[in-house]
Amino acid sequence: MTAMAIANPGQMTITHQMAGAGQYLTFVLGGEVFALGILNIKEIIDYGHLTEVPMMPNFVRGVINLRGSVVPVIDLSARFGKGSTQIAKRTCIVIVETEGHECDEACEVIGIIVDAVNEVVDIGQQDIEPPPSFGAGIHPDFISGMAKKGDHFIILLNVNRVLSTDEMMALSRIGEPVSLGLEQAADQAGMQR
Repeated sequence: MTAMAIANPGQMTITHQMAGAGQYLTFVLGGEVFALGILNIKEIIDYGHLTEVPMMPNFVRGVINLRGSVVPVIDLSARFGKGSTQIAKRTCIVIVETEGHECDEACEVIGIIVDAVNEVVDIGQQDIEPPPSFGAGIHPDFISGMAKKGDHFIILLNVNRVLSTDEMMALSRIGEPVSLGLEQAADQAGMQR
């Protein structure tokens, strides 16, 4: 990926990570074709055996047991603010590895629900356009480029932005109740019952 700065007159400069040439896994989500770099894909599994976790944001559908590891599963459609994915015959979970916050951190493994997986495609640098600054229906930082394939575009996702656990945790805190229970309030005030 290469960095690209977009200057907005009178506003701050926004830097996007542009997608680079390579192999991408394409998948369908809500009728649109998206892609992730193949190096981020760990595996693809059938949808099922999901354990719901209470008090999670609506885009966290639950967790799965992947060979003894607990893997959170994100509904990508809900993450984009487009409602929950309707589970169908071709619905599957793509297991993705994201980079840690710093170079020495381990990768995070997250599952994403998609309507259907299409194929792995080779995309050349000459076929990649910068992401649109508006109008794509999802947050511009989530897009690392638009790949031309025939007469249509494939939306190349920035996996580290879309699946940023820090951002998802911050979003989950928005829905937390603000009121405290009596015991918690007493503890915080230094009082005992």
